[in-house]
Amino acid sequence: MILEIAKRCMFGISFSGIFTFIALTIMKFNEIDSSVSEIWMHMGASMLLGIYYGLSSYIYGDGEGSYLKKTIFHFCLSLTIYYIIAFTVGWVPFSWLAASLSFIVFVIVYAIFWFGYYSYYKKVESTMNEQLNKKQGV
Repeated sequence: MILEIAKRCMFGISFSGIFTFIALTIMKFNEIDSSVSEIWMHMGASMLLGIYYGLSSYIYGDGEGSYLKKTIFHFCLSLTIYYIIAFTVGWVPFSWLAASLSFIVFVIVYAIFWFGYYSYYKKVESTMNEQLNKKQGV
C-alpha cells in the first residue's frame, strides 16, 4: 500500500515536472524573466496538484458507491483543491470573471479527460467481452 502511494505521488510529481518544464521553456523563448522564489512557488504548487491527482484515483478504488457518486465527489474535491492552490499562488486572480473563466476551462478539461477514460475503458470492456465469447465458443 505504501509503495503504491509513493508510486502514485512520484507519477504526479513527474507530470508536474513536465508541465513546469514546458512553462519554463515558453518563458525562456519569450524572454520572460522571473525570480527563483516565484518559480519555486509555482513549481511547488504544481507538484502539490500532481500529488493530489496521483492519489485521487483511490476514490475509484473501493467497491462501494456508484461511479456517478464517485465522479461527482472526485470533481468537487478536484475543483476545491485546484481553487485553493490557484487562488493562493495567483494562477487565478480574485475576480468573478477570472474565477468563472477558470471554472469553465476546468470543466472542459475535466470533461475531456473523463470522456477519454470512459471511451478507453468501454473499449477495454468490449475487447474483454469479445475474448471471453471466443473462449466460450459463442
